[in-house]
Amino acid sequence: MAWSATTTGVSAEMVCDLMIACCEHRFGATKTPHPVEWLSDNGSAYIAKETAQTAAALGLRLLFTPVRWPQSNGIAEVFVKTLKRDYARLAILADAETVMRLLPAWFEDYNTIHPHSGLRMLSPRKYLSRSA
Repeated sequence: MAWSATTTGVSAEMVCDLMIACCEHRFGATKTPHPVEWLSDNGSAYIAKETAQTAAALGLRLLFTPVRWPQSNGIAEVFVKTLKRDYARLAILADAETVMRLLPAWFEDYNTIHPHSGLRMLSPRKYLSRSA
């Protein structure tokens, strides 16, 4: 739906901007039509008061992965590994701007074409369309 990238640390302001961008992209508004869960780790940017206030205003319900529970980050880690192995490694990446320019196409491919073993070797969108 949206993403953010930085070569420095993630700030609460960046998280708030990301939440707004996700809501606007998904719902076409800055308020969800129903409560939506927003899962993150326990980093300071995600647990900040500013983040909680923005989430509440958007209709997002903040949820956090358990502290010191590496299994909770497993899905994100697998995604990052796949992105590096199947996309970044195959591209000429001169700088951060190049990566940011390529991300939309990589995400689109990952969601519409790339086979996922956990989804019977279907892409997420193909799997969802067959499940509906």
